[in-house]
Amino acid sequence: MREVVEGVAAGVPFVALAPADPEAPAALVAGWHLMEVPASEQAFADAVPMAGLQAWRVYFGLPLTGARLPEGGPAELFRRASEDAVLNVFQPVTEQAVAEFPAVLAELRDRLPGVDGRLGVFGGSAGSLVALEVLARGAVAVEAAAVVSPVAQLAPVIGRNERLFDVTYPWTPRSREVAGHYDFVRRAGELTTPLLLVAGADDDVAVREPAEALREKLGTELVTVDGMAHEFAPGTPAAKQVDAAFSEWFARRLPA
Repeated sequence: MREVVEGVAAGVPFVALAPADPEAPAALVAGWHLMEVPASEQAFADAVPMAGLQAWRVYFGLPLTGARLPEGGPAELFRRASEDAVLNVFQPVTEQAVAEFPAVLAELRDRLPGVDGRLGVFGGSAGSLVALEVLARGAVAVEAAAVVSPVAQLAPVIGRNERLFDVTYPWTPRSREVAGHYDFVRRAGELTTPLLLVAGADDDVAVREPAEALREKLGTELVTVDGMAHEFAPGTPAAKQVDAAFSEWFARRLPA
């Protein structure tokens, strides 16, 4: 039975899964969940446990979600997103998660037994924005990264949401500036860490095409999961394929 540690580090809720050999030195692989299924730290841990890795796998709760929902709960988050998804949700969630990561990382390295210096990061959808921004800023040394249903460019994803929810997003100069910042195809030169991209074959073109463009720019690996759209519920064939891809990648890039 896997050892699970749940808690809060530097104000951030997390779920951590113990390494395959708890007596040996272990890497730390940390990531951020989607805002769609799996939409919590526990759900992401259930969907992509990466069992067998000689690493602590740590899943963080995103700001404005779960235990950190704003006053008013899901209804207030939906109101903010409806008013301005870029400036009220994507930017503050990403910026806060990136800013709090160094302190969280330092605390976890003290609290989790056996953690050595090796670090990997991962993320899904909204959580991929956090992982990619961490890589681009380079404030923390990361040896390997993996993202699934990646938001390689934010602006097309806003277009996806317009189609999905039958709304029109009110672009402003400020929101266009923010979306331009979260264009990792344009900023590919800032991504120097080995990066795995995983995308669903049935996902929206707003996700698939930027992922392919980023793959071409970086010359990295892109795994396409047949039968998967954007979401992947724990226990489904899609989730198992994402888990296998992440597990193989981190085992290769962060060997025991």
